[in-house]
Amino acid sequence: MVRSDTTGQDFLRSMTAMLRHWASVQPDAPMLTHDAETVTWGDFYQRAVGVACALSASGVNAGDRVAYLDRNGIEYFEVLFGCALLGAVDVAVNWRLSPIEMAAVVLDAGAVVLVHGPDYQDAVAVIREQAECVRHVVPSAGFRAWRDSAVPALDPGFEPGPGDVILQMYTSGTTGLPKGVMTSGRNIATILGAAVEKYRVGRDTVSMVAMPLFHIGGTGWALAGMSHGGHTVIVRDIAAARILRVIEQHAVTSAFVVPAVLMMLLAAPELPSTDVGSLRTIFYGASPISEDVLVRSMEALGCDFAQVYGSTETTGAITVLPPEDHDPDGRRSHLLRSAGRPLSYVELRIVDSVTGEVLAAEEVGEVVTRSDQTMLGYWNQPEETAAVLSPDGWYRTGDAGWLSEDGHLFLHDRIKDMIVSGGENVYPAEVENALAAHPGVADVAVIGVPDERWGETVKAIVVREPGSVGDDAALSADIIEHARQRLAHYKCPTSIDIVDTLPRNPSGKVLKRALRAPYWEGLGRNIG
Repeated sequence: MVRSDTTGQDFLRSMTAMLRHWASVQPDAPMLTHDAETVTWGDFYQRAVGVACALSASGVNAGDRVAYLDRNGIEYFEVLFGCALLGAVDVAVNWRLSPIEMAAVVLDAGAVVLVHGPDYQDAVAVIREQAECVRHVVPSAGFRAWRDSAVPALDPGFEPGPGDVILQMYTSGTTGLPKGVMTSGRNIATILGAAVEKYRVGRDTVSMVAMPLFHIGGTGWALAGMSHGGHTVIVRDIAAARILRVIEQHAVTSAFVVPAVLMMLLAAPELPSTDVGSLRTIFYGASPISEDVLVRSMEALGCDFAQVYGSTETTGAITVLPPEDHDPDGRRSHLLRSAGRPLSYVELRIVDSVTGEVLAAEEVGEVVTRSDQTMLGYWNQPEETAAVLSPDGWYRTGDAGWLSEDGHLFLHDRIKDMIVSGGENVYPAEVENALAAHPGVADVAVIGVPDERWGETVKAIVVREPGSVGDDAALSADIIEHARQRLAHYKCPTSIDIVDTLPRNPSGKVLKRALRAPYWEGLGRNIG
């Protein structure tokens, strides 16, 4: 169910109702800050209305797609809300893609308008050549004049229904071409209505948005932080010094980050001298975290930590491990390895990925979920949709995990990343967690590589901790011995590569497909 109406907060029934409400109730309160610019709720509403009118004047109708290509900034939200006020669909383009990949996304969406920042002129040229659907291009330099061209600017009055598509975000594409995830009015209303349960937000919340806005961890987190009239501070580019400066300067209370960002902050020389006392809660997720990084982050930042688990297809988090379960030295310390429990309105099961049979507690299988946060489907891909979304609304996440007797979710890995060595299943995250505890390991990824005897065997790709002793061969041997003291022998790496960095996608997930590719070239990967 959509939870907002049951709490007497009808303004949470949609993102447009939320904007209209807070622009009326607190027009002079800060809504968005980026660098030196702060926009109030009242002023922002007028800007969004201007965008809606400019889109209409450009021939955009309800249901049309509007593409946005730029790094994080206030203009993104003006386009996002402008589309919503008109009933158009916002398509945030991953700016880390190649121009040809960007063009493929815009073409797939059938976007009729493209708004872009100053750094993407070359990409726009490719997009215009490849995506003939684009009828109107708005460069950043002309954005304000275009936005303010309609006089008078009147709110078109669109109110999204449960089945109206509001956002079309594209999957990260780690295993193929990105797919357009259709996010509905019901999906958005659900995350707005659940923001207090999930993220503990209020009118005094100062939320930092550092994740890319083409990612649900950026846009979804931002909308949740706005839901109760809070102030959102935007970080354009992720850099440890910049993030710390923003926290101190704007007295940030809440943020969502990926584990890679926590590792960056721990290594930042500015951290000890930065005032982070305003922080109340750091939410983290989107990729596995080692207990060592988590505990050190808790100590260094001195605030509550909460883990969330979800995906673009589930409009963000569907489980939460709250701060009270972050107890590294207590009787609940084992829960640090958990992704938490489902939110009150979320159904979650573990099933056999082949038969669909529901598995008992502590049996490893595929995580499936059903809630009002689940996407409508993939844009123009009915077969892909049917492969993951059942007629009665159960979504197959592709993640392997198990549920404890009390309902805590423990994740192992992506089903496709599972290693089968000699008939035994090995989940890389379990091995990675053990290896990350070695003092010489700064970052680690585990993959399966071909083995004549066992079919495949475990390999670890390690980034060594700066200042760690010994050459690469000695460190590798010591890491393997460390693993054998903690894991069953078949789970331990048989070889280790030492590298400078691990390849990651924009959401912080390690690109294991890229790591595996050289070893499986010409062989196919038929195991796991």
